[in-house]
Amino acid sequence: MDLIRFLLKKSWGLVICSVAAGLISGLAGAGLLAVIHQGMNESPASAPLAWSFLGLALAVAACKALSEILLTRLGQATISELRYQLSRRILDAPLGQLDRLGHHRLLAALSEDTDVIAQAYVQLPLIGINLATTVGCLAYLGWLSWLMLLLVLGIMVIGAVTFQWQERNAIAFFTRSRETSDVLFRHFRSIMGGIKELKLHRGRRQAFLDTQLRPTVKAYERDFVGGMTVYSIASSWGLFLFYVAIGTVLFLWPAGQAISLDTIVGATLVLLYMMGPFSQIVELLPGVGRANVALKKIDALGLSLVAAAASGEIDRDGESGASAGTLNIRGWRRLELVGLTHHYAREGDDRPFRLGPIDLTFRPGEVTFLIGGNGSGKTTLALLLLGLYPPDSGHLLLDGVPIDDSNREAYRQLFSTVFCDFHLFDSLLGLEQENLDGVARVYLERLQLQSKVRIEGGSFSTQALSQGQRKRLALLTAYVEDRPFYLFDEWAADQDPLFRKVFYTELLPDLKARGKAILVITHDDRYFSWADRCIRLDLGRLVEPTDSADGGERQAWSSPSRSHGGRHDHMK
Repeated sequence: MDLIRFLLKKSWGLVICSVAAGLISGLAGAGLLAVIHQGMNESPASAPLAWSFLGLALAVAACKALSEILLTRLGQATISELRYQLSRRILDAPLGQLDRLGHHRLLAALSEDTDVIAQAYVQLPLIGINLATTVGCLAYLGWLSWLMLLLVLGIMVIGAVTFQWQERNAIAFFTRSRETSDVLFRHFRSIMGGIKELKLHRGRRQAFLDTQLRPTVKAYERDFVGGMTVYSIASSWGLFLFYVAIGTVLFLWPAGQAISLDTIVGATLVLLYMMGPFSQIVELLPGVGRANVALKKIDALGLSLVAAAASGEIDRDGESGASAGTLNIRGWRRLELVGLTHHYAREGDDRPFRLGPIDLTFRPGEVTFLIGGNGSGKTTLALLLLGLYPPDSGHLLLDGVPIDDSNREAYRQLFSTVFCDFHLFDSLLGLEQENLDGVARVYLERLQLQSKVRIEGGSFSTQALSQGQRKRLALLTAYVEDRPFYLFDEWAADQDPLFRKVFYTELLPDLKARGKAILVITHDDRYFSWADRCIRLDLGRLVEPTDSADGGERQAWSSPSRSHGGRHDHMK
C-alpha cells in the first residue's frame, strides 16, 4: 500500500485511467468467459454470439495494453523523479548527516532500492489487470449461483487471512536482507578501495573473504531465500484452496444441492480461468513487498521521498528560504570566525573531539597556511570555514553579516577548493563562460598538462593520469571557477619536488596578486616563509607555532612579508 500511495501522489489521474482500463479488460475477460460458456451450449453458435466474442476479445486486448502502457509510463516517470529527488536530497542534506549515514548506505539507496521499486512498478499493471479479471470472474460466478459465490468468497477470505500472516514473516525476512545489503555495499567499497592492499597480502585477503564478505553474503542469501520461501508457501496454499473450491463444486455441491450440470460446468470453468490471474498476482506480490521495504528504508535515511512527491518540488537553489542578496560575494572585505566550536565523536575515544573556540579573520589578497599534526582538527576547521559543517557555537561573519541556514548556500559560493580526497569530474560542470575551452587550455599549459589531456566542449579527454596530475586538473577547475577564496588541502603532497616548488612560489603568489584569499593546509615547512601568516592547530586549539629545525615556522609567524621581501613570482 505504501507503493500505491506513493504512485497516487505522483499522478492520480493517470492511475485512475489505468485502473479503469484494467477493470474494463478484466470485466471483458469475464464476459468473454460467459460467451465461451454459452457457446459451448449452442451448436452451432449464433452469429450475434460470435460477434460478441470478437468484440470482447478486442476489448480485452486493447484495454489490457492501454492499462499496461499508462501505468508503466507513469511508474517509470515516478522512478525517474524518485532517483532525481533522492540524489538532490542527498546533496541538500547536511554533510555531517551524510558522514554519519555512510556512503555505502547512500549507494544502496540510490542503486538497489530504486531498482527494486522500479521493478515493482513494472509489475503493478499486471497485478491490476489480473485483479480486475478476478473480480469479473467472481461477478459472473455470482450470476451463475450466489451460493457458489459465497463459498468461493469464504475460501478466499481464509486464504487472505493466512496470506497476511505469512506475508508479515516474509517482510521481516526482506527487511533483514535489506539491512544486510548495506553491509554488503560497504564490503564492495572495501574491495574497490583496497584492491591493491588485498592483492599484496594473502592473509588479509583471505581473512576479508572468510570473516567479512562470506558471512554477509550468506546472511543476505539466507534472509532473501527465507522471504521468497514464505511467499512460495503462501502461493501454494492459495493454489490448494482453489483446488478445494473446484473439488467442492464438482464433487460435494451436487451431492447436497439440486443444481444443473450447466451451472456446475460454468462454475468450474470460471474457477479454472481464475487460477491463472490469481496465481500471477501471488507470484508478483514478493516484488511489491520488497519495494515497500525499500521505500521505508529510504524514508529511514531521513530523505522523505513520499513528502517530496506530495509537495512536487524542492527549492531550485537548494536554499531554505531567505534571499542571499545581503552577501557581497565578489566584493567582500572581511571574513571572521568568532568563537567557533564544533564537537564530534572519534572512533575509539571516550569523549568527543572538541574544536575551538576559534577566532580568526581572513581578508582578500592574503595567503594563510594552516599547519598542525594529524588529528589536530585542520580538515574540520576547513569544513566549518566553508560552511559545510554548522558550528555548535560561535559565528561566521562575512563583512559583519552572520552566516546561518538562510544564506549558507550563497556563502559557500565564495570558495573554490581542492580537497585532499578530491573528486575530479569528467568535465567543467556548471562553468558557463565565453571561450571556456580556450581559458582552460591556457591553464592546461601553465600546469604542464597539455601533452597529457585535451579539453573539448568543456570535457577532459582522459583521467588516466597520476594522482599528482589529477590534482592539477582539479586545480585547473578551481582556476576556471575564479572565486574569491581558495582552499587547498595538502594539494602539494602528491606533486614532484619541481612542481611543488611551482605551486608555492608561483601559483599561490599569482592568486594573491589577483586579490584572492588563500588558505593552504600543509606540512611543507620549507615553504612556510611564502605565507603571509601561519596558524597552527593542536588538539583543536589555535597555538603559537614552535621552533622548527630551521626556524621556518617562527620566521613565517613573526615576519612573513620580510621573509621573501614582498616579491611574488607570477606564473609565466
